[in-house]
Amino acid sequence: MELVFIRHGKTKGNMQSRYIGTTDEGLCKEGINELRNNKVIYPKADIVFTSPMKRCIQTAEVIYPGIEKLNIIDEFQEIDFGEFEGKNYIELDGNKKYQEWIDSGGRISFPGGEDRKKFARRCINGFNKTLDICKRMYLAGILKDNSVAAFIVHGGTIMSIMEAFVESNGKDSGTDTYFKYQCSNGHGYICRLDVESIGTGVDKLSILNYI
Repeated sequence: MELVFIRHGKTKGNMQSRYIGTTDEGLCKEGINELRNNKVIYPKADIVFTSPMKRCIQTAEVIYPGIEKLNIIDEFQEIDFGEFEGKNYIELDGNKKYQEWIDSGGRISFPGGEDRKKFARRCINGFNKTLDICKRMYLAGILKDNSVAAFIVHGGTIMSIMEAFVESNGKDSGTDTYFKYQCSNGHGYICRLDVESIGTGVDKLSILNYI
């Protein structure tokens, strides 16, 4: 199967370079227009999974209006930025806790927020849930060879899944490659996965292209 990971379209907070995690912002006008103008770059999908947050659901509705049902995966919700939530780097300039986080390379927990490793594990658990759904549908003949599953999620969710399933077999890769997989709003990765490998401990994604 092909798996397409797309970061949601722009929100007002994204336009202002703010840390938007638990804030349930919808898409801004510019974000909707960009998605509509770029629709040609997105592969057609047979099944769509999304985060429960407005910006992801709205993005899925713009890109895949013909999909009757969106599969909402709670574990795909964006990371909680804690004290940084809703602020941008200008407003956080001079903040000691922010400087400590920057100096750590983004490895330490957000103050009052979520630990990145726990967040990654949450995303991985959600992704394993979707793989199980895909395999059951494949075995039932609902999904076929070369079917496409789309994931409309957050930047952090994509980075967590890519780090675990491209660098390793769904486990901690042992290396810090999280930020290697950053992507812009409305963009992401097209990957391939052998459906029959799901659940065998060798669930490895191969990146085919960046969109």
